Amino acid sequence: MTTPMTAGRYRLALTLAGRPAMQGWWDSEATARRQFKVWIGERGSMPGARILLVDEEAGETLTTWPSET
Repeated sequence: MTTPMTAGRYRLALTLAGRPAMQGWWDSEATARRQFKVWIGERGSMPGARILLVDEEAGETLTTWPSET
């Protein structure tokens, strides 16, 4: 697993019922967005699942699942 010191710019974070469960880091936004979709398919049915894609350099959340409406 990559540590934040060597991590990429784009971070995925999975929380379950508000508690951190998993995260991953990528240098490429396109790769991170593909992984975002994979995580939804693999982990989206877990109780209380929430997935965020964050651009750590810009300090911006790019997308969330489920989406905020």
